[in-house]
Amino acid sequence: MATIRKRGNAYQIDYFDPSGKRIRETFKKKKDAEAELGKRISLIAENRYLDVKKDYKTPFGELLKKYEENFQHQRGFKGSKKAYLKNFKEYFKAETLMANIRYVDVDTYQNHLRQKITVRGTIRKIVSINREINCLHHVFVKGVEWEMIEQSPFDRGKALIEKENNSRTRYLSEDEIPRLLPASSPHLQNIVVCAMNTGMRRGEILSLRWDQIRDGQIYLTDTKTDTPRQIPINDTLNELFKNIRKQQRVGTKNVFTYSLKGKRRIGQQFPYVINPEGSMINNLRSSFHAALRRSGIQDFKFHDLRHTFASHMIKRGASLKEIQELLGHKTMTMTLRYAHLSQEHKKKAVNLLNDLVMSQNVTNPAFNTSIDTPQTAITM
Repeated sequence: MATIRKRGNAYQIDYFDPSGKRIRETFKKKKDAEAELGKRISLIAENRYLDVKKDYKTPFGELLKKYEENFQHQRGFKGSKKAYLKNFKEYFKAETLMANIRYVDVDTYQNHLRQKITVRGTIRKIVSINREINCLHHVFVKGVEWEMIEQSPFDRGKALIEKENNSRTRYLSEDEIPRLLPASSPHLQNIVVCAMNTGMRRGEILSLRWDQIRDGQIYLTDTKTDTPRQIPINDTLNELFKNIRKQQRVGTKNVFTYSLKGKRRIGQQFPYVINPEGSMINNLRSSFHAALRRSGIQDFKFHDLRHTFASHMIKRGASLKEIQELLGHKTMTMTLRYAHLSQEHKKKAVNLLNDLVMSQNVTNPAFNTSIDTPQTAITM
């Protein structure tokens, strides 16, 4: 029911729009309030009121569909983003008009994610929640850009992204490395050796092709940062590639292959061997967790092999700039997490100057370095 009420020296119109939202607006003059209310009632009767704001006629599901059409070819879409869109559709409902999704709703969704239990029975981590909220925010940003909504609900409150603790630098010690390799199945062992000698990401390793290896270098073009980089092949990795090549069928495209076909035991601990007809490996979760369990190594992830590469490189004298280039970090910020590991090398470097002053003919009595005579204090 539409009404006009006098509020002090002004007049307020009060009505419900077609989406069920209650609208109240105030005008200085009664005739202006009557004219505006009559216009809006007429638009509602003619089914043209929804043209006033696109939010009132666009269902959330339509935006999700448009978003998927435009970003389905994006790297990683089939993994995380597709799952996120499914979650959004289930929670907010596809038929919900976007005018009815407010800041309080996206804030409540974030709290919903905090309480959501993972498949492993644990609480979701902040970084995981942030990624999903970032995706939801991007959906609404594109909705505004595509003129499907007037304003994103995220713009009506404070940022929902929480501070992350991404300073983890867990790496294998020199005692743990010989425990992990024997505990790994042959196909996994090869991948672990490659990771520890290159610092490559899991996806970069699993998708590595023979045509990317030439002139003693690994050429990576499809990287996380979309910046190509080259990684030199050391003697250990060169020998590994030669052994793998001998076992594979001529014409095999991928370096690391695996197949259950031809599974057999040949006096080894593990029944799996590199199969000449093996295909690209897509998942390492089961085999890697099994290797960690057998080796007794705890609190370790596959990505930590990347930290293992960088940490041991630093300990052996590599510079932070070299590590940045090899890991493919766009800025030095991420690389600085390994800076503390180079302190011992800095100490050894400055110790080279130990006899620089001692070797000089010091005659100033105030600078007495004799062990037998107490050093004279110098006052300024």
